[in-house]
Amino acid sequence: MALSIKQFFNTAGMLKDLRSFNFSVYGRWFGFINIILCVALGIANLFHVSGVIAFGIVSIVQGLIILFIEIPFLLKICPLSDNFIEFISRFETNGYRAMFYLAMAVIQYCSVILMVTSLLVVAICLTVSAVFYAVAFVKHQEFQNTNIIKNPADADFPHEAVVREML
Repeated sequence: MALSIKQFFNTAGMLKDLRSFNFSVYGRWFGFINIILCVALGIANLFHVSGVIAFGIVSIVQGLIILFIEIPFLLKICPLSDNFIEFISRFETNGYRAMFYLAMAVIQYCSVILMVTSLLVVAICLTVSAVFYAVAFVKHQEFQNTNIIKNPADADFPHEAVVREML
């Protein structure tokens, strides 16, 4: 029996999150998209022969920082300095995350001064995340975790994967 990637996604949880109209969930979803975009487009912009290379490197670093902000479990399993963990733990509320994403977007918008590249997409998506977190802050919505990926303890989690995790 082959496993498909669809078996690991919690579609019922995603639909529940979508119907909740909690903008912090939407901000977190765009945060996951931003991780991929920051790293991928940062690497793609390393091949320019201009100062955009610096913004490409910054984009890769931003993607890694967002990874630790949006997936806090990684702070516990990765060997990191106490200063970095303290820095990341500051962004536990919607307001601080909105300011963080806005600052990251402004940095990427500055890359347009040198050359208009695909880093503009990164800046726009970071802005979307900032707007979602800001709306959640203004509406006084509680910060909520999302249930995109199934928990291995769930009954419908693929059994072969559970055995692999035990090994």
